Amino acid sequence: MTISLEDLAARLTALEDKEAIRALKARYLRACDLKQVEDVRDCFAPGKIRIAYENFPEFDDRDAFVAIYQQMACNGGVYDIHHATNWQIELESETRATGKWSLNFRTILTGPRQVVRLAVEYDDVYEKRDGRWWIVETVSRVTSMLTEQVDEDGSVTVIALAEAPAA
Repeated sequence: MTISLEDLAARLTALEDKEAIRALKARYLRACDLKQVEDVRDCFAPGKIRIAYENFPEFDDRDAFVAIYQQMACNGGVYDIHHATNWQIELESETRATGKWSLNFRTILTGPRQVVRLAVEYDDVYEKRDGRWWIVETVSRVTSMLTEQVDEDGSVTVIALAEAPAA
């Protein structure tokens, strides 16, 4: 089997693009966890985009989304962790790609003494502009949820348990 230099270059470029997209998603989720507002904003393309997370309003620009993110998540007593896995990235062209991700999300809310755990599926669209990948669309749906109340004595009560809706 003979592989041309052009074929190898194309395959290498595809691998590099997929890795850049994986790094972009990781940067976004880590920035959310660490409350790095400007890094969160910088993961989304400037201009018209789509952010449609289940149980949140839909946004068509990054600044509106970041304002709500900052209001909800960047207060004392909110501790988040986002772990994305099971990625599937498809390169549609040299400048457009789609991605699917599974997310294990947990937030600890010290004020109401609650822990919320979500399983979430993401469908993303990415665009490469001036050599850089950006998120231009991200849609999520919750597939399961567990909310626990932690009493002052440390006892835990499940206050919400939800399964994914039937397909």
